[in-house]
Amino acid sequence: MPPNVPAYVLETLPSGARIVTAELPDRPSVSLAALFRVGSRYETDAQAGVSHFLEHMFFKGSAGYGSAKAIAEAIEGVGGVLNAGTEKELTMFWTRVPRNKAGLAVDVLGDMLFRPLIEQEEMEKERAVVLEEIRMYQDSPQDHVHSLFEQITWPNHPLGRDVAGTEDSVRGLTREHLLDYLERHYLLRNLVITVAGPLSHRQAIELIEPHLRPRGNGADPPAFLPSVANGQRPRVLLKSKKTEQAHVCLGVHAPSYMDKDRYIIDILNTVLGEGMSSRLFLEVRERLGLAYDVHSWVNKLYDTGVLGIYAGTEPRQAARAVAAIVSELRRLCEEPVSEPELTKAREFYKGRLLLQMESTSTVATWYGGQEALMGTIQAIEDTLAQIDAVTAEDLTRVARELFSQSLQLAVIGPFRSEAPFLKQIA
Repeated sequence: MPPNVPAYVLETLPSGARIVTAELPDRPSVSLAALFRVGSRYETDAQAGVSHFLEHMFFKGSAGYGSAKAIAEAIEGVGGVLNAGTEKELTMFWTRVPRNKAGLAVDVLGDMLFRPLIEQEEMEKERAVVLEEIRMYQDSPQDHVHSLFEQITWPNHPLGRDVAGTEDSVRGLTREHLLDYLERHYLLRNLVITVAGPLSHRQAIELIEPHLRPRGNGADPPAFLPSVANGQRPRVLLKSKKTEQAHVCLGVHAPSYMDKDRYIIDILNTVLGEGMSSRLFLEVRERLGLAYDVHSWVNKLYDTGVLGIYAGTEPRQAARAVAAIVSELRRLCEEPVSEPELTKAREFYKGRLLLQMESTSTVATWYGGQEALMGTIQAIEDTLAQIDAVTAEDLTRVARELFSQSLQLAVIGPFRSEAPFLKQIA
């Protein structure tokens, strides 16, 4: 076990909730994360945005603390942080506080999650906030282009929708919709709670268990709609807009987090577009001067995934930038990655992971995310060993599998036609 990463203890309580603890006796903070396996892909079109809306409402008042102000002051009053995030398959709430305030953190988070008020008046206020959040992302082309890319990657599917929903769907959500969704999805057997910091496993259980309250009628939480195979032809989704910069996202379907190749795709992504020594940065930015920001990313889900590339560029250079990116994808298929470059990518990935583990909040989410999504936890030394096992032949094989698919491209900028872009990815 690396020196800064603790072993974990996992226990399933009689209620069905799973508790994961990682004891770090010398840390000055304790982090608590509550992860429900629910997110935007579990929603119907009419419900779009309900998971995200509910996440907001948990902060708007609880039976024990009353108002949103009281909840915030309880944690911020001791210097702590309290936050949450909704993804496509997971909703996570987390707090980090000084080590002697663990009981307060459990009390606040427990009251928020199991005794929320969800009052009509507060809901209407928050509806306006969520609508402004949607508009904010739509007004930010470097963010909005990612949503367009998801639409074209998973057309007519929940995975292709924005996590926050649409303005129409959010306006249509009622208090009854939120309460029904809460009772169907936010169940104890759908919950993983992780604690990282100077608490023993037994101390953590004794703090947490009294706050857990049953929900639902005993039925299993609804399943999500399976993903669809990528049988698409190359496509371009263009949003014509007067912007100073063109924003492009392109990519393909990729392995899921359950796939045997999940670490190979991570290293392939590192070689391609992670950091200032990656191929995309060195070629598209440094050598050709076509973009200030160019990078790639991987998003892995239960039964699918995506490898995407983003670039922001001068509109007159946008098609050329796309051509340069596609050339780098072809190069990965045709030329083996050298051993020095592969070693650098492995060390980059492992180093970033280990540095993140210096934070109790990352330790909590590392263990909790695996258990919530995969139903199993892989120790970090096993992850590091799998990274070290990736070969140049693995990278070439996976690159050829990935880029034999049709590329999908989203563009925002002052363009009248998709044709120049379609020509580059066809």
